[in-house]
Amino acid sequence: MTADRDTVWLVGDIGATNARFGLASPAGAVLHSSTFADADFATIGDAIRAYLAQVGSFPRPRIGCLAIAAPVSGDDIRMTNHPWSFSAAALRAQLSFERLEIINDFTAVALALPRLGPNDRMPVGGGVPIAGRPIAVLGPGSGLGASGLTPDGGRWSPLTGEGGHVTMPAVTARENGVLDWMRRRFDHVSAERCLSGPGLVNLYNALAGIDGVPAAPYTAAQITDPATAALDPLCREATAMFCAMLGTVAGDLALTLGAKAGVYIAGGIVPRLGPRFVESGFRARFEAKGRLSSYVAAIPTYVVTHPLPAFLGCAAVLADS
Repeated sequence: MTADRDTVWLVGDIGATNARFGLASPAGAVLHSSTFADADFATIGDAIRAYLAQVGSFPRPRIGCLAIAAPVSGDDIRMTNHPWSFSAAALRAQLSFERLEIINDFTAVALALPRLGPNDRMPVGGGVPIAGRPIAVLGPGSGLGASGLTPDGGRWSPLTGEGGHVTMPAVTARENGVLDWMRRRFDHVSAERCLSGPGLVNLYNALAGIDGVPAAPYTAAQITDPATAALDPLCREATAMFCAMLGTVAGDLALTLGAKAGVYIAGGIVPRLGPRFVESGFRARFEAKGRLSSYVAAIPTYVVTHPLPAFLGCAAVLADS
């Protein structure tokens, strides 16, 4: 690596629980990365400075891109599920950066998709992607991210929105009972209320409430853990319902975008399910679209297995502009 300061870029993936920072090359290679707990820092600037203090052996970056779990529509950034808020311009000045881009976290994941190699994704059924058609992505984690890419003159244009907050539909009577239970507790039962880490807990608690049995104080990781599931059938049912509901929402997104280049599932939950996700009801529910079932049956679906896709997307933003 040369000492040219432009040869290393700061990239970041800032979620509701953790902030991941890295240094990337213009080619998109991740040269270094670290994870910090959001709760350990009063501000995002403090977290970034702590990271930069770790990487003194590298040239100090003057250019960066941060992917934030928040709507991004101006200078004032307020995270959706965390109290951090900041001015993008003020943060750039505090860091003495020449350029600092702030993008939605799932916009970053979407921009990473064309850069994924064959070992960075796991196929889960469907046909062959059609070049030049839209791509869709959903990501259950601390929340539910949703985005897509549309072809634009040889490049990809990301779709930035908050699709994780669409209203969650029910397909089965059991799901309808679960959503009724949630409606008594939330003013709006969004897809995120079911398809996220907290959503898994909601599903488990709802099933326990419907069945009139005590709900154990499980975390999402415990609910999906095979050891816990072996002892508690409601954990198995909650995980199965999660996968099926994700198929419903993914199929809806595929229809909405005409995502014939593929639908990708990212986030921290699904990759940990591994073969259980492939064997789940996800794909059957994805294809269960009545008269349009043959349309979605041809669309391939993938699980993103790359550990830091948002970093790739951040590097793509800096490289393309």
